[in-house]
Amino acid sequence: MNEIIQNIKRIHQRIAKACNQCGRESDEVKLLLATKTVSAEKILTALQTGETIIAENKVQELKEKFDALKSVPHQTHFIGHLQTNKIKEVIKYVQCIQSVDRIELAEKLQRRLEFEDKTIEVFLQVNTSYEESKFGIAPEKAVDFALQVKNLDRLNIKGLMTIGLFSAETEKVRKCFRLLKALQTEILGKEISVNELSMGMSADLETAIEEGSTIIRVGTAVFGKRPHPDSYYWNENK
Repeated sequence: MNEIIQNIKRIHQRIAKACNQCGRESDEVKLLLATKTVSAEKILTALQTGETIIAENKVQELKEKFDALKSVPHQTHFIGHLQTNKIKEVIKYVQCIQSVDRIELAEKLQRRLEFEDKTIEVFLQVNTSYEESKFGIAPEKAVDFALQVKNLDRLNIKGLMTIGLFSAETEKVRKCFRLLKALQTEILGKEISVNELSMGMSADLETAIEEGSTIIRVGTAVFGKRPHPDSYYWNENK
C-alpha cells in the first residue's frame, strides 16, 4: 500500500511541474482516481492520503465497493459508457456522470431524476480524436448538444470530457485537447457553465495541463496495471 501513497505523490509532483512550466497554479488541476478493477482496500488507502475524487466505469463495481467506501468522505464520478437501462442504478451511487454523449441518454436521465426529485452534475463527452472505437459526441455537434442539455434542468453541466488519441506523437495528442478547449470557449459564450475540462491520463497529463485541463484522470500510474482487460474503456480511462 505504501507504493500507492508514493505513486500519488509522484502524480502530484508531475501536476505541479507541468503547471509551473505553463504558468498555472497547481491547485487549478484536480486529480481524479480511475478505480476500475481496483479493490476497495486500495481505494481506501488512496483516499486516506487526502484524495477526494474517484471514478468507476461499471455499475457493478459501484455497487460492490459502495459499502466499503461510504465512511470516507469523497465524490464518485462515472466515466464509462452509460447504457440507458443502467441510469436508475448509476444515480444511486455517483454525484457526477462524465460521459453524457447523446440526447437520448440526457433526456432519460432528466426523466429519472424528475421522478426521484434529484439533480446530478454532468460532463459532456466529446470524441475529439474522431476514432470510431471511441464514444462521445462529434466535435461539430458539441455546441448544439450543449444547448439541448442546457434545457434539462435536472442536469447540472459542469464541463467537457475527452479521451486523447493514444499516440507517442505528442502534437497529435495535443490537437485533441486543444480542440476541447476551443469548444469550451465557444460553449461558454452560449452562457453554459462548462468551466471544467476533464482530459489527460497517466501518459499524457502534462500535455493536457498545458492545454487547460482542470481534471486529470489517473489509474495506472497510481494503482498499477490492471489484470484481464475486458473492454475498450479498461485501456482508455486510465
